[in-house]
Amino acid sequence: MVSADAGARLQKLFEGRRLTPTQRRIAHCMVRRAADAPFLSSVELAELAGVSQPSVTRFAVALGFDGYPALRRALREAGLGEPAGRAERNEYQQAVQAEIENLRNLSALLADPAPVEDAGRLLAASRPLPVLGLRAAAAQARGFAYFAAKVHPDIRVLDEAGSMLDDRVDAAARAGATALLCFALPRHPRELAGALRTARATGLTVVTVADSSFTPVAQDSDVLLPAAVGTGLSFDTACGPMLLGRVLLEAMCDALPEAQARLEEFDARAAERGLFLD
Repeated sequence: MVSADAGARLQKLFEGRRLTPTQRRIAHCMVRRAADAPFLSSVELAELAGVSQPSVTRFAVALGFDGYPALRRALREAGLGEPAGRAERNEYQQAVQAEIENLRNLSALLADPAPVEDAGRLLAASRPLPVLGLRAAAAQARGFAYFAAKVHPDIRVLDEAGSMLDDRVDAAARAGATALLCFALPRHPRELAGALRTARATGLTVVTVADSSFTPVAQDSDVLLPAAVGTGLSFDTACGPMLLGRVLLEAMCDALPEAQARLEEFDARAAERGLFLD
């Protein structure tokens, strides 16, 4: 059984290092594949990260090792992976197992609830609360906003890029918003970074749920909450970011004294209208 905090431990190894964009890409890949990382060859890791094999070697040296074999040996000795059973699973099972590992890593990160609780208070206090998510992250933004609207009086979904995106961010700030929630998932749209810079320039505190601490928009975020995506299928799977979004929503509800009353009011009206089948 892989340690539940394997990804978190790997991430701590990389955090604070002065890594190039290519090296951050390798680090991101290793965190996402924490169970496999100590057993991947430099060629395999290079292919998974989409970089050259010499880049993997330079990455290991940048971390203070003599080369990639020394890094891999150190990870194995630290008990950060387990290869047993990998070859026995088909590609669909491997994708599911990878997501299970992502959720284990998220659970380990949430052992300290303070960052999420602090973020929940920031979001609860913002009236209105803009929720931003573009392209692959749009579904996460809409899903969060659907439930958040039941307890928060003014949720504004920003899920379309274009020339009006900055206008909508600015309008939310002028209406009284103090924070913005962003979902940032790969591949990260160029417009996303621009919108976050606009948000911060207008005085909004940016809370970002991202696929990694190495996300390209990390420098444009005030609070970064990471949850890895699965990469074993043709299209990424986002169980971790979705669950982290719900955890953040729970923290926001805890910071809204009227949240329970609003939920009860909604349920009563839904019953009167016969809104649901069950």
